[in-house]
Amino acid sequence: MTDPTDASFADEPGPDTPVADTATFRGDTGSLPIDTRRVLVQLLLGPSVDARRQSKLWPVLLRDEAVVRSRMHELFLEVVIDHEQRVAFTRQVVSEDIDVPVLLRKASLTFLDTALLLFLRQRLTQADAQGERAVVSHNDMQEHLSVFERGNNPDHAKFEKQIVNAVDKAKKLSLLQFVRGSGERYEVSPTLKLLFSAEEIQDLTRTYAALASSQYAINTGEGNATEDDASSSSAENEEDSL
Repeated sequence: MTDPTDASFADEPGPDTPVADTATFRGDTGSLPIDTRRVLVQLLLGPSVDARRQSKLWPVLLRDEAVVRSRMHELFLEVVIDHEQRVAFTRQVVSEDIDVPVLLRKASLTFLDTALLLFLRQRLTQADAQGERAVVSHNDMQEHLSVFERGNNPDHAKFEKQIVNAVDKAKKLSLLQFVRGSGERYEVSPTLKLLFSAEEIQDLTRTYAALASSQYAINTGEGNATEDDASSSSAENEEDSL
């Protein structure tokens, strides 16, 4: 997983990065053009290839979609492309016929983590309907999650820390991108819209709305789990959980 403020979410390549298709390194045995390799690397880094943020990579992905899918299949990964949202990401291949080695990590989410993701997902839907970018502030997220604090909570400081942890988790999963020069405001990654089906969103929203109305007591137990869009090329990166 990478912090959303790092280069993996930025437009590619940088001003000092070689861009010539013929550029190679010593001993290179690869056969793909340099720009196609950059697409593969961005998909593996995660969380996505976003046409707005990786404007140079998106047309390359569309041009070389077949070979990109083939190379990812060799790693037991599937490429998901949403042409309407103009984003693409990878997910783990699932098969009943063979024992598939798992490359993608999984992140376990607490109750508040999931409540925050639902809130961000709803903001994406609202922004799409208005033709705008989905931008939220830290106060927006804190205010939404505060409704889940039980009445007369004897440890308010602990609950506030859980909110901070939930926001930090969304950042680490690269689902929130800091908007520079706007205070504590973040753009929601469109990839989040593809991670939950409409049925899952409806079921979870109803459940969380009922819990909020009854001032459900938050605990630190584990909740739902979702695949991290980032993937690992090293055995050192194992499943991640809170």
